[in-house]
Amino acid sequence: MNGRAIIEALHSGRRIYSSAIVAMSPLWPALAKQAGIDFVFVDTEHVPLDRQTLSWICQTYSALGVPPVVRIPCNDPFEACKVLDAGAGGVIGPYVETAEQVRGLVGAVKLRPLKGRRLQEALTIPKTMEPELADYLERRNGDKILIVNIESVPAMENLHEICSVPGLDAVLIGPHDLSCNLGIPEQYDHPKFDEAVRKIFEIARSHNVGAGIHFWLGIEKEVAWSKAGGNLVMHSSDLAAFSRTLKTEIDYLKKSLED
Repeated sequence: MNGRAIIEALHSGRRIYSSAIVAMSPLWPALAKQAGIDFVFVDTEHVPLDRQTLSWICQTYSALGVPPVVRIPCNDPFEACKVLDAGAGGVIGPYVETAEQVRGLVGAVKLRPLKGRRLQEALTIPKTMEPELADYLERRNGDKILIVNIESVPAMENLHEICSVPGLDAVLIGPHDLSCNLGIPEQYDHPKFDEAVRKIFEIARSHNVGAGIHFWLGIEKEVAWSKAGGNLVMHSSDLAAFSRTLKTEIDYLKKSLED
């Protein structure tokens, strides 16, 4: 799927599938494409990727028709512009708590190359844009995906306002940070955590914004939460899948061979 099709699906409620990929092997992009994911999640918040390596990753996945959506290290519009310049098909903003943070990212992702006062005017009063400029920006940026991480109680409290910002395509729960912020670290079976996930999905979908959770600790939970309203299925990562599968098979071999 291209960026425009993914954006339309996220807003309409159709499911989109993705996974986090950090492996640098030149074989990996083709394997990811064969897996059937719609876009690849590339993390620069917790993974030490330099700009040249990131550009190689983005250009390779883009060439294969799998948009690379990059999580930036902080919600700085300049960081968003840097990954877009590298070839990213979209941006994920980490630990967003306010609508103002989202508007800053919208300016970088959806309104490039506007800057300064001209950008602020376009963000606050879109009707000030000349029709030719508005058409140019839509053609230039209309395929760029914007997702933000919802990972705290303040983010949940501000979620209606966050999801009302034009240009936001989806929210993505970061389960570890959210569980810690709720006071129940890594207790993903806790009713309080389950309630929070479902509430976030409910609010996001009420605004026609896509909703998902990046989860890797139980596919049954992913299915249940998706059926409860999540339409962005962000499944695991290459390293987690490789580690889990390898350990399971080695344990099976040792048991079968009585070692």
